[in-house]
Amino acid sequence: MATHVQFDDERILIDGRPTYEGRAHRDTPVEGLLFNARLVQGLFDDLNEETRGQWAYPDTGEWDTERNLREFLAHMPVWRDHGLLGLTLNLQCGNPIRGTGAGGVVPLDQPWHVSAYRADGTLREDWLRRLAQILDEADRLGMVVILGLFYFGQDHRLRDAAAVRAAAENVIGWLDDTGRRNVIVEVANECNVPRYRHELLQPAGIVTFIQELRAATSTALPLSASWAGVPQLGTVVPSQELLDVVDVALVHGNEVHDPADFAAQIRSVRERTRRRPVPIVVNEDNHFDFDTPGNHLDVAVENYASWGYFDPGAGGDYNDGFQCPPVNWGLTTARKQAFFGQLSGITGHPGAGLPANVAAGETRA
Repeated sequence: MATHVQFDDERILIDGRPTYEGRAHRDTPVEGLLFNARLVQGLFDDLNEETRGQWAYPDTGEWDTERNLREFLAHMPVWRDHGLLGLTLNLQCGNPIRGTGAGGVVPLDQPWHVSAYRADGTLREDWLRRLAQILDEADRLGMVVILGLFYFGQDHRLRDAAAVRAAAENVIGWLDDTGRRNVIVEVANECNVPRYRHELLQPAGIVTFIQELRAATSTALPLSASWAGVPQLGTVVPSQELLDVVDVALVHGNEVHDPADFAAQIRSVRERTRRRPVPIVVNEDNHFDFDTPGNHLDVAVENYASWGYFDPGAGGDYNDGFQCPPVNWGLTTARKQAFFGQLSGITGHPGAGLPANVAAGETRA
């Protein structure tokens, strides 16, 4: 494996060199940032036969895990050609239906069974095979994968704390044994959302859990957990205790609607990591309007934070968004084209397959 992600204070390096080396956007450096997208359904499969048909492709009437993987792999070079260097996956994926906010529209007990783990924390071989294929392609393309281990809609699939520990240690051990170095491990997606069943994945337990994982596995892989940007939950800034143990600060901006508040969120994270600087990576944000001054992507760049595109879409139409299966991984909508066009302009990667004005970052979201 060739691609190796490293950190130099707040800067992100790939194979020893800062990302987007020498590049600036509107006189603001982007060297060392990691522009990314939330693409968590790349590994998706549903083991519940009663709900599996909900994700059927419109042209076949059936859900097809292998088709989803093939189409994901086929589009990775397209994303990379437009300047995308990071993507977020999750071994329990993410909300597969349209929903927003802390509660969303999904039931607490999600009926679909989407998990790379058996109840005891052992790993499902078919999930590992799919993960290996995506990691191999990311390695070939010089991309970084932010790999989530747990999602609050599916952590109840693990029967107890011992199984949660086993699952995490098994994944990290597999990553190390197979020589993966282009991975940032996101132990829990949005650990502050009060829907996790297991205390290890909640704010009260995640700090110790990360420390235990680092000690138990002796891994050199960077470890973190993301924090939901939902003001209703109390704070949009990760706790000092969490920031003191992570290798990269993963924050989300979904419910931080005012650009000034989003800038303040980033500045607060930086202040809390001042004594031990780490990269600040927003790896989920559903604010678009890329042609409007003060959009979240621009605010992130102005405050030297990486930004991650989260496009939930309308849900299950095989066109809109990157979140609701069956996902069309192509640049099929004006919103997708606007993001990748803007990204091309920021990073200096011309991309391909977009109209000329879109590739120049001029199209409306």
